[in-house]
Amino acid sequence: MEFKRKHLDKSACTASMTAVKDALYVLNGKWKLPLIVSLQDGPMRFNEIQKALEDITPKILSKELKDLELNEFVIRKVFPTTPVTVTYELTPYSETLDSVITELRNWGLQHRERLVASRRSEPVVAE
Repeated sequence: MEFKRKHLDKSACTASMTAVKDALYVLNGKWKLPLIVSLQDGPMRFNEIQKALEDITPKILSKELKDLELNEFVIRKVFPTTPVTVTYELTPYSETLDSVITELRNWGLQHRERLVASRRSEPVVAE
């Protein structure tokens, strides 16, 4: 697989860097994209999301959900049941990340395969 980078002039490079920084600012941290992926099958309650993500603390999950809600990726729905039912679901705007998530998934699979293959080919050194 050959990859060729486009060479940008200084202003295009600065604009590109700013756009990447903006995207990373919104999607920063290790939980936002996995959280979005966990909601791709439909609405979930807080505890269901926490179980799906396994190692996330309730405090961090709450913060991440609020951030995603502020950035219009997630909507929080409250139902007047007893007790109150709260669900979280993706907004239509979140679909703009589908190609990003697909590319990250593909790259992650390739990267893991590369590391596993390179470790298999390393000679074993006896001490």
